[in-house]
Amino acid sequence: MSVPVLEVENLRTAVPGPDGPLHPVDGVSFRIARGETFALLGESGCGKSFTALSIMRLLPDAAAIVGGRVRLDGDDLAALPERRMRDVRGHRVAMIFQEPGTSLDPVMTIGDQIGEVLERHFDMRGATARRRILELLDAVGIPDPGRRIDEFPFQLSGGMKQRVMIAAALAGEPSLLIADEPTTALDVTIQAQVLDLLRDLQARLGMAMLLITHDLGIVARMAHSVGVMYAGRIVETAPAARFFDAPAHPYSRKLFDSLPTEGGRRGPLAVMRGTVPPLGHVWTGCRFAARCDHVRPTCERAEPALYAVEPDHEVRCVPEVVDAIRGARAARVVAEQASCATEVHTDGDAALLSIEDLRIHFPIRGGLLRRTIGQVRAVDGVTLSIAAGRTLALVGESGCGKTTVGKGILQLLPTAAGRIVFDGTDLARLDASALRARRQAFQIVFQDPFASLDPRMRVGEILEEGMVSLRPEWSAQRRGDCATELLEAVGLPVDSRDRYPHEFSGGQRQRIAIARALAVEPRLLVCDEPTSALDVSVQAQILNLLQDLQTRLGIAYLFITHNIAVVDHLAHEVAVMYLGRIVEQGPVDAVLRHPSHPYTEALLSAVPTVHGDNGRPVIRLAGDMPSPAAPPSGCHFHPRCPKARPECAERYPDEVVVGRGQRVRCFFPG
Repeated sequence: MSVPVLEVENLRTAVPGPDGPLHPVDGVSFRIARGETFALLGESGCGKSFTALSIMRLLPDAAAIVGGRVRLDGDDLAALPERRMRDVRGHRVAMIFQEPGTSLDPVMTIGDQIGEVLERHFDMRGATARRRILELLDAVGIPDPGRRIDEFPFQLSGGMKQRVMIAAALAGEPSLLIADEPTTALDVTIQAQVLDLLRDLQARLGMAMLLITHDLGIVARMAHSVGVMYAGRIVETAPAARFFDAPAHPYSRKLFDSLPTEGGRRGPLAVMRGTVPPLGHVWTGCRFAARCDHVRPTCERAEPALYAVEPDHEVRCVPEVVDAIRGARAARVVAEQASCATEVHTDGDAALLSIEDLRIHFPIRGGLLRRTIGQVRAVDGVTLSIAAGRTLALVGESGCGKTTVGKGILQLLPTAAGRIVFDGTDLARLDASALRARRQAFQIVFQDPFASLDPRMRVGEILEEGMVSLRPEWSAQRRGDCATELLEAVGLPVDSRDRYPHEFSGGQRQRIAIARALAVEPRLLVCDEPTSALDVSVQAQILNLLQDLQTRLGIAYLFITHNIAVVDHLAHEVAVMYLGRIVEQGPVDAVLRHPSHPYTEALLSAVPTVHGDNGRPVIRLAGDMPSPAAPPSGCHFHPRCPKARPECAERYPDEVVVGRGQRVRCFFPG
């Protein structure tokens, strides 16, 4: 390896605990060379972000570095006084934080926030600074930087805010860039733009990059070398190509097995039992032993030393377990290729839910009297159907109207036009009392379970609340028995009934939200991004649960997501939505393998996979999605479409049927 920009040696960080110091970072070592990307991956709670904050010396007041060295170009950052460290941050080393919406100052313009870096580190002010800010905004792909420089963060989309964060980080011309989950919860198209931007800037400027993520697809696209972190320790390091070809630690192998694979519906995903141990856990052996399928008696007595599998590939595991994992890999790949999920229970081809020309518009009000001066056409003529026991996935960029469709179906939002026929009854024509009587048949799982679960209610009360309201004929005994059965069905202990939502992990709260939705025995479940931002291990648990419930109970799902791998694994049909309208729909295998609409092609080409190149040319869409308050004339996609022709701007295309049962709205499908 060339001379490293960053050397982390046996780094240990402590925070005070009730019974002594806790160590979220406990003996971490790695190197990053100039122009190289080192990816640090693992589940939430493993210590990845705490490692980054330790390098930057941005720890909470009570925390401290208690051991090891952090050398940046030979200087030990852990030993620098805070006064000198301020000269390092933002200049020699910069950080892109996970959530730009909370990291950018809401009362400062974009230009002022980037200008702070230039003034602090280069004493650059006035017209000179403004020219440099415009150059940075242009370099990160911000459209019309002359206008955006004087705007505030709330006026920018999520993707543009992330680009502003990158511009601010690059303003100091750092030799090391730390990117902490830089694309979490971004659409795949925006994610691809951000990743390409980081890679291009790194190649041009020769930066070293520490990339923190739990997304193996992003690691495959970006990283030169990989470190897998678990419970404060790095358990495996390897060059990226070797790691993806043959991960050697049981934890790494489980992360791969938890991923949905391309190629349609499969059997249950591999699931790791248990969760990442809490910080206060007392270790007597291997930290992963309690969750490992290959545990040996020696693993529980002493922590294994690093084992060199190959040059530059080290694993903290006993050699016989590593050899067993690597030897079994070929047989496992063959088994995965041969596996295929059993078809779920269905009630024939009759649609349980059918929506026709659904329109949901929101008024734009202005003037002193707040008169309606326009309409936001959030959903503008959507037609879909779902049969019992089937899953329809609804995909598209943020702001295209996916969630609004789900809420409109459940009549949580008023509809402007269209029919919503559920089991033969048009829900849009029911009055409030008649609709309430039918609500038990359709429920929703919201994207953020922590926000949708009442923090003042115990889990048992949360589960029984819907039964009391929608199943008044049930006795208290039956409600209690049902709550117990639901907790067991979603894989939670019965004593969870007496605990509050804040006492659970994100994955467990999502299970509670699913149990609440199932409590009244619905026939249709709307799942709004139920696995968004979850670790792959927790995602696997949720997907297995949903598949099992559908197989046993014949529930129909409307699955709203931007995760194409999850669609491939779980769904039977998929509908692609753009600016309030469906542009393509059909069987999952047909749409994902043979897309006919240019927008679908762009979405699929932007998806990072653990296999690297998916064989499709990468399509980069120009600009952002137009406003639904003023959609473009003709085909709404034509301003961003690489195949647009003059007729595309004149009228909206009719729906045409192409091979394999796909329906597409395009003048030039395929």
